[in-house]
Amino acid sequence: MFTGIIECLGKITDIKINGSNKTFWIESTISEQLKIDESISHDGVCLTIEEVKDNSHKVTAIKETLDKTNLDELNIGDLVNLERSLRMNGRIDGHIVQGHVDTTGICSDKKILKGSTEFTFSYKKKFTSLVIEKGSICVNGVSLTAFNVRKKKFTVAIIPYTLKHTNLSFIKESSKVNIEFDILGKYVQRALL
Repeated sequence: MFTGIIECLGKITDIKINGSNKTFWIESTISEQLKIDESISHDGVCLTIEEVKDNSHKVTAIKETLDKTNLDELNIGDLVNLERSLRMNGRIDGHIVQGHVDTTGICSDKKILKGSTEFTFSYKKKFTSLVIEKGSICVNGVSLTAFNVRKKKFTVAIIPYTLKHTNLSFIKESSKVNIEFDILGKYVQRALL
């Protein structure tokens, strides 16, 4: 369980393909503090730490994960947003995030404004009922607020601090991102079936 408040960026230093899986070595300022079997959010994807060496850690994404996220498109040198799991004795500064990406979205518009940057993302129509005006949404592991919600599109506004400390600064039009919809909305939708 996560909050969508990114701790640091990690740099991919190695990628290995093992059958239908991909193993990533990631260098970061928190890697040496991690433990084997710990769950860490990588661009919003919950992955298990398999090995820690110096200031790097190793994780593997299986086919199911690669098919539903943008991890399959990552290359050596790319930066990913990292967040350690939530401690239940602290504040939840973002919103409850599972690290279970629902789908990918495409950036259809980026506007640099005075004091913020706005991104508009499009996504698959079947998820339309899970996005509400001023509702929580997670993009590449970052807890954000959706607005200007319409069918298959929503917009988010990013403050300069978040832009500087996450990989959202590298998003441009046509970039693919990981999207996790609010867990409460998913349970409500399921209850109505």
